[in-house]
Amino acid sequence: MKYKSVFDIIGPVMIGPSSSHTAGAARIGRAARNLFGKEPEWADIYFYGSFAKTYRGHGTDVATVGGLLDFDTDDIRMRDSIDIVESRGMKIRFFEDEASTEHPNTARIKLGSGEEVFELVGISIGGGKVEITELNGFDLHLSGNHPAILVMHNDRFGAIASVANILAKYEINIGRMEVSRKDVGKEALMTIEVDQNVEDNILEELKAADHILQVSKIVD
Repeated sequence: MKYKSVFDIIGPVMIGPSSSHTAGAARIGRAARNLFGKEPEWADIYFYGSFAKTYRGHGTDVATVGGLLDFDTDDIRMRDSIDIVESRGMKIRFFEDEASTEHPNTARIKLGSGEEVFELVGISIGGGKVEITELNGFDLHLSGNHPAILVMHNDRFGAIASVANILAKYEINIGRMEVSRKDVGKEALMTIEVDQNVEDNILEELKAADHILQVSKIVD
């Protein structure tokens, strides 16, 4: 892992004792909330490795829930996140999963609202930084260090080109793109990290492109 500055080593301004177990967990939760697009009615949160062993002492549970409430790492409401979700009627369950993972600080978050169900896997890699490694069964490598667009689409000729052309029209520079699919001709997922935030009108144009099923974004 490369650090850009001393602040990457110290970690972000935050509520809690650990940049990896608290700030990182909050950012995984917030990424799940942003990609789901709204506050969920329920969430099942699975902790693995070091997260599973120490989440109560390090406040990983409180931080992850704070992220689901769209709180930033330094939001003073973070410490009361469990009480806040209970007051809002959101059902939260925590699980200590003994399955082996590639990284010790791993969390799997399942969210739901009505008939909508969403699943995300994230890892906290240190200094408050995170990576999203799985989304609804698709493998991906999303750093969370830059604004990003996630495009669910049919695996058809021209889908990737249409998205790239729209971004080029608005002079949005692509820093990194990854495409994952479950099978030929089925649903696929484009993960696009860009150099600047993408405005909502551009997202709407992307949604209207051929073969595009869903578009969401993560703001740096």
